[in-house]
Amino acid sequence: MGKALITGGAGFIGAWLARRLLADGFRVDVLDDLSRGVSDDLIADLDQNPAFSMRTADLCAPRSLDAIGKDYTHVFHFAARIGVKNVLKRPYAVLRDNIAMLEAVLDLASRQGHLERFFFPSTSEVYAGTQRHFELPIPSPETTPLAVSPLEHPRTSYMLSKIYGEALCQHSGLPFTIIRPHNFYGPRMGLAHVIPQLLQRIHQADDGDELVVYSVEHRRTFCFIDDAVEYVLRLVHSPDAASGTFNVGVQSPEMTMGDLARMLMSVVGREVTVVPGETTPGSPPRRCPDMTRTISATEYTPVVSHEDGVRRTYEWYRDRVFEGAGISAR
Repeated sequence: MGKALITGGAGFIGAWLARRLLADGFRVDVLDDLSRGVSDDLIADLDQNPAFSMRTADLCAPRSLDAIGKDYTHVFHFAARIGVKNVLKRPYAVLRDNIAMLEAVLDLASRQGHLERFFFPSTSEVYAGTQRHFELPIPSPETTPLAVSPLEHPRTSYMLSKIYGEALCQHSGLPFTIIRPHNFYGPRMGLAHVIPQLLQRIHQADDGDELVVYSVEHRRTFCFIDDAVEYVLRLVHSPDAASGTFNVGVQSPEMTMGDLARMLMSVVGREVTVVPGETTPGSPPRRCPDMTRTISATEYTPVVSHEDGVRRTYEWYRDRVFEGAGISAR
């Protein structure tokens, strides 16, 4: 049917996407330096499929992609330096490495003989500058003019790397699709994200304990990984999504971090008291995608309810990480 290359393919989104592509009849090659992604039971299961292969590679290393073939129909570039803590501690490396990796993979994609689509995940963080300086419509459409946050702020580095990445794709001459992910969640995403982090703290708490929740009044929407992967696949196969940029997430329900914590308590089965913590510096008070354009291009709306997605996420973490010896990401 097709042959796909996924950089960062051992990570959260890449591995679930690889599983779905294999089920759809693709041959799938994965590149990952395993600095964040892990070779866990999902990767081991994928490795049993003769149509799957995984190679360790550092995309920042010169000539790291020289041996890669020229017969890919789809190239998905998920490799990136991510994570708020990483961005705050190493902004220069985030900016430098994200651009270097994308340039290397774009060069690789340009050498393919029958490339149908290059796929680049940007970030919802690209709206942060507009929200800071101007009136950002919420839900936010892709047509929103983008402004830049102060350059001296470390958090700006990640957003800049993705805005510049979008521009590189736009001018690459390749058939591309760009998405702006909004709060994907699910198994294997690591513990540095709000849902698994809160789940772990609630799981370890006793009834009556206090739970400090940061940015307690900030509002978000959340998209379960199965729905996110479905959107990705429909977009890369859609003629209407060629050379386009699309929000991917859910438009409703919006919920505060406090309400999210209370939902997670119900799923875990703990009764703890939410205590408002500090507001995270640079965190926008609201973030919600306008999904009109994406739904029109894909003819798809999410099917996994937030309650069901959170329950499935908790059960996975509980069995493999909270009460087991496994890890979900570095």
